[in-house]
Amino acid sequence: MVPFPMRAAGLIASTLLLWLTSAVTAQDPAIPGSSSFIVPAGFPTSIFSSYYIKPVPTQEPQPAVYDPVLNLTFPLNLTDWTTIPTVDLDPVYYPPAVANVTNATAIAFVNRAIAQILEIAAGAGGVSGNCSKCVAALSIGKVVAQVVPKSVPNALVALCQATGFASNSTCKNTYEATSYGAIWTQILALADVGGEDGLYICNSLSSTFCPAPTTIPFNASSLFPKPKPANATAPCASGKRVKVLHLSDFHLDPRYYAASEANCSSSLCCRSNVANSALPTGQVSLPAPLYGAYKCDTPYDLGAAALQAIGPLTGVIGEESFAWTVYTGDLVSHDSQNQLSRSYVEYTETSVYSMFKNYINGPVFPVLGNHDTNPEAIDGPHSLPGPLGQQFSWNYDHVSELWKNNAWIDNATAGEAKLHYAAYSVKNQYGLRIITLNTDFWYKSNYLNFINTTDPNTSGVFTFLVNELQAAEDAGERVWILGHVLTGWDGSNPLDNPTDLFYQIVDRYSPHVIANIFFGHTHEDQIMIFYANNATQQTSAAALTSGWIGPSVTPLTNLNSGFRLYEVDTGSFDIYDAYTFYADVNAFPELNTSATGPTFTFEYNTRAAYPVGWPDDAPLNATYWHAVTVAMETNRTMIEVFNTFQGKSSVKTPNCTNDACAAAKICYMRSGSAPLGRQCPQGYGSVQSAFDPPVV
Repeated sequence: MVPFPMRAAGLIASTLLLWLTSAVTAQDPAIPGSSSFIVPAGFPTSIFSSYYIKPVPTQEPQPAVYDPVLNLTFPLNLTDWTTIPTVDLDPVYYPPAVANVTNATAIAFVNRAIAQILEIAAGAGGVSGNCSKCVAALSIGKVVAQVVPKSVPNALVALCQATGFASNSTCKNTYEATSYGAIWTQILALADVGGEDGLYICNSLSSTFCPAPTTIPFNASSLFPKPKPANATAPCASGKRVKVLHLSDFHLDPRYYAASEANCSSSLCCRSNVANSALPTGQVSLPAPLYGAYKCDTPYDLGAAALQAIGPLTGVIGEESFAWTVYTGDLVSHDSQNQLSRSYVEYTETSVYSMFKNYINGPVFPVLGNHDTNPEAIDGPHSLPGPLGQQFSWNYDHVSELWKNNAWIDNATAGEAKLHYAAYSVKNQYGLRIITLNTDFWYKSNYLNFINTTDPNTSGVFTFLVNELQAAEDAGERVWILGHVLTGWDGSNPLDNPTDLFYQIVDRYSPHVIANIFFGHTHEDQIMIFYANNATQQTSAAALTSGWIGPSVTPLTNLNSGFRLYEVDTGSFDIYDAYTFYADVNAFPELNTSATGPTFTFEYNTRAAYPVGWPDDAPLNATYWHAVTVAMETNRTMIEVFNTFQGKSSVKTPNCTNDACAAAKICYMRSGSAPLGRQCPQGYGSVQSAFDPPVV
């Protein structure tokens, strides 16, 4: 990479502004709809049939949401701003006990175990080093979880508080049974705590306990029914293009409380139960605007505003419809675990999908995100013993029926989704096969993944994926893969082993079968390139497939609200143009909400924003994106543009103006798996706060 000297801040800003202005000017004739859309004032009451609290210009509505699957109307106290529940009465699941002991024996047994663990932590018994201590403690915990599993959550709370691992309230909210306590009990009882599983567990608790385990090579060829065809090529373009919408990370917050503290000191802001600790009790530093704020999730008014803006900005209005829509997950707000429940998840799923049905014509193909379950981020493989293997079926059954009820999938596909953790495979009306995945099975915060970490296919999701891809190859079909948690970038979100396996699968079925891959999760506008042979050669010839990470509707954290439109060829199902739109959240406090809603604006066209001499009739495929990264090696301005768009043009986005940041961004774009991403310079992955590279 050619080094660039540091430039004055004023010169950087003016150069970037000139670039953006010229790019937008060049795009104006080709934008798909209006260049901007001012959302009308007032919440459109026709979205819901009835309301507990009707919308007004100073406060969010509280609709009476009816669930056609559960045949019930959710009660007001589930989402009431002033009475947010902090007790979860959902069922919890424990592994079966291997012994039948009295209550007195159980108490004595647990107390002795706690004492032994505290002795280990203090250095007794000849155990030294944080990693060895952690693994030794897990071994004791495993015995407790097998003998008296129902006693484990309280023991975890006691240990957490006794060691000062976290505050007393955090210990309780994290490890009580209805939070993650019962989940950790399952892990302790079933994981190989003295082996690789234990290292993952200890590293997840604290990177100071054990280092992250290295990737275990997995020979994916055993999963492939057939070898890759020689000289496999993608089909030709038809020349006919259709419009496809990409939405992601809606994160509806029905508990959003207008005029509450939008700059709170901790937790999710814009709630009645949060405050700014620097101010006296009762004072508010930044009143939450009606349409949202940078430290808050999506209020009803912002969600409805974004959906109203889609048609005018994309040019799909009236009775016109998108060819299809992809939704890459996360419906539920970022509540602390003690405020979540099955009912809250089901409410949000029902409400948001209902809003989609009201505003988006054409089929919508959704996936579950890590927040779309309870406990948050937890999904368990069917291979867990007994009832544990079905403990999350309530959610797969619910969303599958909602999708069927909205006529997005048929009955057979709904049955498939119930079986495969809400994942499904469907051939749409244009002949494209869409395969969705529950990516919690490679998400690092799904703690149940720490059971049998040496087998990345414990859940069977990769068997499902390979079978569907092989059937598509045999039938000459093209495929889009949809997921939520991205497989790579900086490697901070997923686990190594399963994403390494996913990468091998992509290599096997690209570029002739897999046309594109789509994710969400980060809330940011990003791209990843998948190369042949695990990216051993990052060249134009080796570039296989692109992974598009969609911008979020939620502004959390320090981002603008946005969405994207693709123009897709109906023969190759390649993307030929991509248009991104956003609303400036920084302007929300100044809105006169009695007179107007927010303005959603055309942000950029991908082809024009990253000019690399690409032919007009060539798709925006992995080869194009590799060319962009090559151009970035000598064009710092292009990296700064990418960095700006990563935050959806938010005023909060930090500048990427030094060599280290530039090198990191290019490396992230070329990293489609966690092992690849973690080899990149760290600290520049997210634009939601100041960059924080490690001190060398």
